This record gives sequence, C-alpha cells and structure tokens, in this order.
Amino acid sequence: MAIFSNEELQEFTELQKRYGKPAATLLPVLWRIQEKRGWIDSDAMEEAAAICQVPKSHVEGVVQFYTMFFDKPMGRFHVQVCTNVSCMLRGGEELYNHVRQQLGIENHGRTENGIFSLEEVECMGACGGAPMMALNDTFYECVTTEEASKVLAETQRAGVNPKPKFVAQLPELSEAANR
Repeated sequence: MAIFSNEELQEFTELQKRYGKPAATLLPVLWRIQEKRGWIDSDAMEEAAAICQVPKSHVEGVVQFYTMFFDKPMGRFHVQVCTNVSCMLRGGEELYNHVRQQLGIENHGRTENGIFSLEEVECMGACGGAPMMALNDTFYECVTTEEASKVLAETQRAGVNPKPKFVAQLPELSEAANR
C-alpha cells in the first residue's frame, strides 16, 4: 500500500526540480514517512528509495545514521537525554539514569503502554543549557531530576508535553534568509 497521496508525491517532484537531483529529497521524504507512521519500516524505505531514485541500502544507511529517524516503533513521546561532555559535567548521566528508572525501560526501549520511549543521545546541540532532555521536538534545558519527573508525569497525565521553562525563538525562515 502506497504511503503517499498524489498531492504529496507532487510536492516531492517539485522539491526534486528545485534541488536538481531526486536523491536530494531523501530527508524530506523520510521526515514525511515518520510523521505519518511514527517510524520507518522496510516497506517505507523501499518506497523512499523509489521516489528518490537511490538504492534501498542507501535509504537504510541514512535512517540508521541519523538519530532522529526510527527504524522501529517508538513511544508516542520519545524522550532523549544527552550524556555528552557538557551535559555529563552538569548531571546528564544522573538525569538519564533517573528517567530510565522512572520509566522502567532501557535505552531504545518503549514502555508497555507505548506512551514513552527512551534514548541516550550524544549531543543535541544544547550545550549552553546542559543538562538537557528532549520530549519529541521540545527541548528542556538545565533540567533537574525533579523537573524531569514533573515533565514526564504531566505528559502522561495530560497526553501532551508541557512547555519548557525557556523556549528559544527561532527566526522565521524567510526572515533568516533576508539577513
């Protein structure tokens, strides 16, 4: 069964015209698959390979290289805790172990109810706000174990992840391009 609608395939065709090579659209295609399915399975990799005109092995390599792509089902809320140098020096390993114990799962594990999955990551580029954890695409910086517990409890209770204490405002893409 095809993953994409005709409209989505047309979007990819337009992107391929802009980039000049079908292979250049692999990341947007993979993002769209993950948005739709939550992870990227073998059939989806095959469809991405056909759209981007690359071997399936190339798609598999990209999915396995980038930590933001999942090649197995993950929790509805994917928790990532950084334990790289900056975060480690400010309690990242303690934070990771706390979250691991609270959720009762190991690295790359998923809770039985499918709500949470956990991943220890090397760096998410938030060294100035170490230690950090991410819940899907929301970053929580300077996180204590108590704050992590509150975020996880609130997420489980409300079904949405709460806003972090500090939210960086990124410039609009068109605004940044005009600089």
